[in-house]
Formats: sequence, structure tokens, C-alpha cells
Amino acid sequence: MHLNSTLLRSTASRIAALGAAAVLATSGVAPATALAVDVVPHRIQVHPDRTLVHKAAAAHFACQDRPIGAGRCYDPGQIQRAYGVDALLAHGITGKKRTIVIVDAFSNPYVASDLAIFDATFGLPDPVLKVIAPQGVPDFDFNNPDHTGWAGEITLDVQWAHAIAPQAKIVLVEAKSSEDADILAATKYAVDHNLGDVISQSFGEGETCVLPDLLDAQHRVFKRATDKGITLIAATGDDGVAQFACDGSDAVFKDASSPATDPLVLGVGGTTLDAGAKGRYKGETAWSEAQDIGIPCLTADGDGCSGGGFSDSYRRPSYQAGFGGTRRSARGIPDVAYSAGVDGGVLLHDGVFLQVLGLDPLDPTLFFRAGGTSEGSPQWAGLIALADQLAGHRLGLVNDDLYGFARSSPTYARTFHDIRSGTNDFAGIEGYETSRGWDPVTGLGSPKANVLVPLLAATAH
Repeated sequence: MHLNSTLLRSTASRIAALGAAAVLATSGVAPATALAVDVVPHRIQVHPDRTLVHKAAAAHFACQDRPIGAGRCYDPGQIQRAYGVDALLAHGITGKKRTIVIVDAFSNPYVASDLAIFDATFGLPDPVLKVIAPQGVPDFDFNNPDHTGWAGEITLDVQWAHAIAPQAKIVLVEAKSSEDADILAATKYAVDHNLGDVISQSFGEGETCVLPDLLDAQHRVFKRATDKGITLIAATGDDGVAQFACDGSDAVFKDASSPATDPLVLGVGGTTLDAGAKGRYKGETAWSEAQDIGIPCLTADGDGCSGGGFSDSYRRPSYQAGFGGTRRSARGIPDVAYSAGVDGGVLLHDGVFLQVLGLDPLDPTLFFRAGGTSEGSPQWAGLIALADQLAGHRLGLVNDDLYGFARSSPTYARTFHDIRSGTNDFAGIEGYETSRGWDPVTGLGSPKANVLVPLLAATAH
């Protein structure tokens, strides 16, 4: 299974190739040259790409001054404003008394210190963070790229779920390995023990790589979650219309990403967000960028595209009736989108990768710029936590309501940014084009949270 954030890849030369990047920042007088780094993929491979960036002064980073196309980055305040979250926070809608569950593999010895440094840097309150490893996890090995890769995913998920819902409790559930069966066992534990209101899954693999029995078991777990009112969210992947081969090699084939294809899951695709210095929204395109070669998503070395396509296992759910383009009988993903660009990535503190680079893992001036669709899954989880708080109860499966908003042109325009530029072609495999309304690249689009969240809270049963 592949982690859907471009933070990870298998060697230092490939660390950024999975679709998310991070830039290290320090607080020197002059910012240092950004270092692009990649992390390793595994059975379920996480894709966070990251570039090292240096804090220039106070909580400001030089990459925040660069335009899209030159290595842009965003802090929590900018993202909050761009998507209208700031208006909700100003009215006390902060996720209070709600719990976000994040499922990942292995562990991260610096998850708590990273979060504390992140909060101190950006003026966020420290949340209640609980870490659970129901199967146990192996001792952390800094020489194991699976461990360091998933640790990067953990820090991205935790910090950016928290950035959107700063007073929500966070429960991190760690699987003992990156095998899909072990990750499903961790998810099952979270559901069986009713650990939270919304579950974020920033990982995926080609749907056809999932054994039929496991796919059935996964759907049963998701059904129990939905019956309990838990909202399930998953990233749709960083490799456009393709997935990496089931044997873990670099070969790619056309396939959609599981678990996002399950109709009980809200699938999150990616965009490249253009926002101003204070976060004013300027526009978005489908996320499609190269890491090194300058040719967007044409080879496996240039991955960084919004995952999307159609399921071969699930028929079109009722909420997608009237949507779906050329495959109206199949479940299509993504449902929604969110900022995912490496260029236009979010800032995070990652002590594990600092240590891998031979730097001080507790240095509060060293950050990364990161992207990938796994950036969007925890942030949508934050949005659902805000809606849960406003509604006073769990919302469960929100897909029906979100597609319902899109059926009314005035409501759709008020609740979503409709992305109409870009494709998700990948490695020579023809993908799909964005279009008016839903498409298998950016779904319904990205949120206008100041309107969408209250409407969702008022509409959901």
C-alpha cells in the first residue's frame, strides 16, 4: 500500500518523488538554500515529499514570499484564511470536544515535540494528543526507510489536522507494519473502540492490489464506523490516474486508490493553491507538478498529481447519480479536493527527518515544506470536526450532503471552489481533465469552509 503524501520515497535521491515536498527553514538572517529530500515507499507507501527551509524571522519563512512556481509555502494562518476556516475559528468553532483519529504505520519518537514546536511557532494551542499502538510497534529504526517515511506522514497528519481544528483531541493509532492487513487492523481497533468522530487515512494502494477478502473486510469495518456516525476520509494518491505495481516496483498501471474508492469514504484529491501573503484566495488548479525533471507527471520520477479515477470493485453510489463522466456506472474519486502542491506546500516540523539529515531534531527554527494528497485528508478531517462541534453530534457519511450541495448551482458556488484547470495524466498513462462540477481529478473541488461547514452541520442528520 502507498502512503498518499509526497514526503516519502525509497532513497535520499527519491525522497521527494512521491508527491509531497518539504522545505527546511531556519531563523538565520538570510535563508539557507532549500534542500529537496525524498523518503522511501513500502507496501502501503507513504508519499510525503519535503524540502528543508529556514525560518527567516519570528514565525516567517522565506518561501512564504515566493510566488507559485518558485517554491511557495504556507503557514496555518494562510491556509485557514484561503479556505475560510479563519471565520469559523473567530466564532469559537475550533473542534472543541471533538476527536480526530489518525491511522498510520510504525511510530514517530518526535511526534509530541514536533507538535509542540509547531504550535509554539504558529501560536496554536497544544491539543490533547494520545498515541495508541494496539498491536505494538517495532523499535524505531532511523536506518529503516519504512520507519522514517511513515514518521514523516505521522507528523504531517497530526500537525495539519490540528491546524484546522486546533481544539480537537487527536488520537494517533499506529499499525505494527505497513502491510495493508495490519493497517486495517489498526483502523478496526479505532472503530471497535469508538476512539473518535472522524478517521483520517493518508495512504492507499491500487484497488486491484487489495485481496478480495481484505477488501470485503475493510468495507465491513467501514460500515460499522458509519453506523456509529464516524466519518471516514482517505487521500486519493499522488500519482494521478495511476498506481504503483502491486509487487512494490516502480512499474505503474491505471487504477484508482483504495481505501478512497470505498463508497463509505470521503476521497480527497489535490490542487495547487495560489494564495496571497495573508492567505487571500487567488485560485487553484489540479495538482500536477514534476519534482525534478520539469515535465509534469509524465514519468515515475516526476510524480505529483491528484489521484483520481473509477473503481473496478464498487458501483456508482446513489450520491454520485448524475455525476461521473464517461464511467457513470462506477464509483468515481475523488469526492473533494484540497491544497496538495509541493510548490505551495505547508510548513511542518519533522524531527525524525532532521535527525536523518544530521541536524538537531529539536531545533525550533528548522521546518519543512510538504505536500501531497495526504495533506488534504487530515485537513478535511479537521473540517468535519468543526462541523461536528457546530452540529453537536457526529455527521457520519457526509458524501450525500456534499453532492447534494453541488446539485444546486447557487449552493455549489457558495460552498466549493470548482477547479476547472488541469489533468491527472501520469507516466504516459492518459488520465482525466478537470471540468465544470465534479470530475475524477479534483472531485467537487475545494471547500469554502465558512459556508460549507455551517451548512453541512445544519443539513446532516
